[in-house]
Amino acid sequence: MKIIDLFCGIGGLSLGFEDAGFEVISAIDLWDDAIKTYNHNRKNKVAQTVTVEAFNEDMLPGIVANNHITGIIGGPPCQGFSTVGRRNIDDARNQLYLEFYKAVKIAKPDFFLIENVKGMLTLNKGAFVKDIIKRFGPEGLGYNITYKLLNAADYGIPQNRYRVFYVGIKGKEFVFPEPFTYHLSAKDGISDLLGSNNDHYGSSPQNDFQKQMRGGQKHPLNQDYTGHSEQTVRIISMIPDGGNIKSLPPEFWQVRKYNKAFERMSSVRPSNTIDTGHRNYFHYAEPRIPTVRESARIQSFPDSFEILGTRGSQYKQVGNAVPPRLARVIAEEIKKQI
Repeated sequence: MKIIDLFCGIGGLSLGFEDAGFEVISAIDLWDDAIKTYNHNRKNKVAQTVTVEAFNEDMLPGIVANNHITGIIGGPPCQGFSTVGRRNIDDARNQLYLEFYKAVKIAKPDFFLIENVKGMLTLNKGAFVKDIIKRFGPEGLGYNITYKLLNAADYGIPQNRYRVFYVGIKGKEFVFPEPFTYHLSAKDGISDLLGSNNDHYGSSPQNDFQKQMRGGQKHPLNQDYTGHSEQTVRIISMIPDGGNIKSLPPEFWQVRKYNKAFERMSSVRPSNTIDTGHRNYFHYAEPRIPTVRESARIQSFPDSFEILGTRGSQYKQVGNAVPPRLARVIAEEIKKQI
């Protein structure tokens, strides 16, 4: 079952689909840092830094001629839908989404999957959803389209992360997997990393999730700590487990207009969404931001998965990714249904 990953980033979707038994034969992204990380963590270096336009024009026809493509997956940017109605649907900012459509049209896969932020469900009266159904649906390319807003925390990932997944399958309606019966807290995800460094773990695995993330790994990667000023450490230390800057006296937070400034993870609830910055989100037990490894763990990347690049780039790569475990749950369901 051969698939293509467009706008692949470091490969969260790819990894989940590979774990479910699919083979990624080509992956592309325009961010070279992400492509280097993608290939670094795989035996088959199938990812390339190339525009999707060049891929569709110069590479995809040859791939299709020599392979049956089971699926195309990816998260194309779609910012132009914010202006649909007042301006043309072919807004230049929708070009990448339209190239995803073009790839599906050329390859004619058995299924496709698009991942996007939840705002795309309602933006401009649902213009994006309507366009997917029009282009890819029965009257367009002939796929039955199902879409759903999923929270990663409902599928065994220690993080509240809401994303919309659109799945198109020829000849049948895709049924999304049921949520799991449990939630993992941020502490469940990363407590064994407390006191660790790049040479050793802080403790033995505390639960099945940690065992699975560690696999055969002997020591964590990307476990470098960020130094903070004494003032920052003092303020963080005053914020309780799961609290935020509003937990402090008004003189601390009235000068900050940003409501989410200085939040701490909760030891009893899933983490907030791991994003690309982390400058305002702190460890539940220590007065610091999470390490890249802790962020990757909360995203459900295995500890053997090493993130390359500068520290800032590493955080951004992790924050942009789809949680591999969530991708795997969806991929396993697609595999069953096709």
